[in-house]
Amino acid sequence: MTDTHPLNTEISARAREIRTDGYAMSIGELLSLYKDGDIEIHPEFQRIFRWKDEQRTRLIESILLGIPIPPIFVSQRQDGIWDVIDGVQRLSTIFEFAGVYRDENDAIQDGLILGEGEYLKSLKGYMYEPNSNSEGLKHFDEALRRDFKRSKIAFSIVTKESDPDAKYDLFQRLNSGSVLSPQEARNCLMVMLNRQYFLDVAAMSESVDFKDCVPLTDRKEESAYRSELVLRFFCLLDYTGSPTDLSRDFGDYLTDWMRKATANESRPDQKLFYDTFELLNRTLNEDTFKRYNGHRHLGAFSISGFEFIACGVAKNIDKWRDHQDDLKERLRSAWTAPDFKANSGAGVSPRQRMPRFAIYGPKFFGE
Repeated sequence: MTDTHPLNTEISARAREIRTDGYAMSIGELLSLYKDGDIEIHPEFQRIFRWKDEQRTRLIESILLGIPIPPIFVSQRQDGIWDVIDGVQRLSTIFEFAGVYRDENDAIQDGLILGEGEYLKSLKGYMYEPNSNSEGLKHFDEALRRDFKRSKIAFSIVTKESDPDAKYDLFQRLNSGSVLSPQEARNCLMVMLNRQYFLDVAAMSESVDFKDCVPLTDRKEESAYRSELVLRFFCLLDYTGSPTDLSRDFGDYLTDWMRKATANESRPDQKLFYDTFELLNRTLNEDTFKRYNGHRHLGAFSISGFEFIACGVAKNIDKWRDHQDDLKERLRSAWTAPDFKANSGAGVSPRQRMPRFAIYGPKFFGE
C-alpha cells in the first residue's frame, strides 16, 4: 500500500497558506467599488495588456447575451482593497464602456464606442450613456443600462489571511504561457510589488543614452525587452555568487531576483545606470554592444556583449569616467578577451553566462 502521508501533510500545509473565496457581483456593485477606490486595477497594465477593439466589443456582447466569462482573480490587501491579479482587461473594458475608467494619471477617459458584434450586429456605434462628446452617437436606453448593471461577474478572491506571496505566485501561474512576454509579466508583478520601482525601470528604459547604445528591432521593443535589459543590468551588479551555472532557468532567476529587489519600497541606483550609459554612448554610441572584428563593428546588438560590458563598466565607472579614449580601446578588446570568448556564443545559455559575466566583466574592466 502506498504511503501518501508526506503528500497529505504537504498539501494541508500549502493549502493553509492560500485562502480563497468565491463571489458573484453585479456590474452595478462593481462600478461602485471602482468609483470608491475599493478595487485596484493598476492602469499601468494598459501598456502591457493590449486588447483590440473587437475583443472589447466581444466582451460587452457576451455580458449582454449572458455568455459566461472567466472569473476575475483578485487579492484582498490588508487595507481591504482588492488587487486585480487576472482580469485587468475585462474590468477596464467594463469601466471604460461605462465611462468611469481612470488612466494612470487619474484622468477619466471617454466612454468606449462599440463595434459590430459577432451576434449583435446592431451594437456598432453604441455607447453606454450619452456624454458631452457623444452628440450624434447611439447609446443604451435606461432599460438596457439597468440590465447591463444587473449582470453578474464571478470573482475568485485570495483573502488577506493568505501568505503574502500568494497573489504573486498566482499571477505567475495564471499568466504562464499567456500572450504576455516574460518581461511583460514581470512588469505586471513590478507594478503590484513596488509601483515606484516599475516607474524607475520604465524611465531608465526610455533614456536617450540607453536607447542610443541599444538599437533593437520593433519586435523586441514591443515585448518590453528594454525593461528586461534594465533588470539584467541591476541583477548582474547585485550578483555575489560563484562563476558556476545557475541552479535554474535564467528567466526564473531574474523574476525571483526582481521580487526580492522590489521589496520594502527599495529603488534601483538610477544615477549609476544613467552615468554608465551616458559614458558608453559618448564613447561608442550604437556600436557599444556590436561585435568588433579588429577593424569595425558588425552585426546587431549582442546580449552577451551587453552583460559583459555594461556590468564591467558600471562596476568601474570612476576609473573610466575621464578616460574615454582608453575606454574605447578596452571596449573593443572585450570581444577577444578569453573570459568573454569562452562564455559566449552558440551553446552557452544565459544560466551559464550570467554568473560568469557578473564576475569576469568587472574583472576585465578593472584591470
